[in-house]
Amino acid sequence: MKLPWLKSALENNDGPFLSVYLDTTRTDPTAASELETRWQQFRSQVAEEGAPRAILDEIEESILRQPSIGGRHGRAILATDSEIVLDRVLPVPPHQELAHWGDRPKLLPLLQLTPYAVSQLLIEVDRAGADLHLRAPEDPNLSKSANGRGDELTVDGGHDELHKTRSSGADSGHSGHGWRSDNFEARVEDSWERNAEAVAEAVNKLVAERKPHMVLLTGDVRAQGLLKAELKREVLDRLVTLSGGTRGVSLERDSFREELAKATQEYIDNSQRELDERFQETQGRDIGSVSGGARVAEVLQRGQVDELIFIPGQEPENIEELLYQAIQTDAGVYAVDDEFTELPGGVAAFLRWDDDATPSSQVPSMSNDPRRERAVDPDRDEVSPRQAEEEKLRS
Repeated sequence: MKLPWLKSALENNDGPFLSVYLDTTRTDPTAASELETRWQQFRSQVAEEGAPRAILDEIEESILRQPSIGGRHGRAILATDSEIVLDRVLPVPPHQELAHWGDRPKLLPLLQLTPYAVSQLLIEVDRAGADLHLRAPEDPNLSKSANGRGDELTVDGGHDELHKTRSSGADSGHSGHGWRSDNFEARVEDSWERNAEAVAEAVNKLVAERKPHMVLLTGDVRAQGLLKAELKREVLDRLVTLSGGTRGVSLERDSFREELAKATQEYIDNSQRELDERFQETQGRDIGSVSGGARVAEVLQRGQVDELIFIPGQEPENIEELLYQAIQTDAGVYAVDDEFTELPGGVAAFLRWDDDATPSSQVPSMSNDPRRERAVDPDRDEVSPRQAEEEKLRS
């Protein structure tokens, strides 16, 4: 996952940096007071380390402000001694809360949550139009959206013949299914189709511009079918249909939010499985990836890394340095749960290119590697430096 927004936050800032990661969930009545207590403890700690009072006051105001986002979530704040350079809502709480004042920002708590950074376009459709909700969990900003859901857009097709006639009495000697009724129902069908075309135009444009990971569709079943017929392949490839939604009220229903959470988790799990398959395939060919802290550090220094991957909880000691270098060299970063992969040393990297100087992740075998076989050959002619020195003294 590329993170240009994180690189831009760190550019032109030499430090020191203040890093703050907190669980800001407020589903419990006591959560607000508990959050304030935890923050005050962290504030005292970093104040003693040298963090300026003015920036701490600014961060405190941001953290303790009543949030407009519900459910479990967290906050990540990076600041210099004079300004906040990054203030993000995290889609889930951080694995570990912390506050740190130092020359470099702490990036691990933020980047451990990259699997949950799934951008989504939710389409609530009916036969008159649709409500579109664009959500970007990897870069949400509370100040930009009153409801915490990202950009909102309503599309109404403008064609208002929406309801077909019921079978009724005769009209000039004909039943309600005569030519006049057929003509009206044809106009209704045409209205639905024109409204679907208007929604599809907005959706196709939005997906082309913003490229969300998932496009979620819910609402009137007939309207869904008409809309799908007008969507471009780029949208259909991302499309997931959810049941139980109704235009304007889907996100207010617990049952629908459960469906949304289930679909999102399935996407996250599948993404991690695909990444593991890619890693195993490149490792099998010993080209395109390396693993282990030392090898990853080497290829980062050479600018070879396209994407760094790591397992939370199994990171090498130099993980912060590896993450910082990855961001500075425009490499992507992605955390993978140990349920889905095994990485030697807890870290690996996909490469932009390979050459003769690229370190190999293959471990030479005793049976197939002539260098290893020769190293243990008792009949080889070479003598050790110590033996050579002893023979020299005896002569």
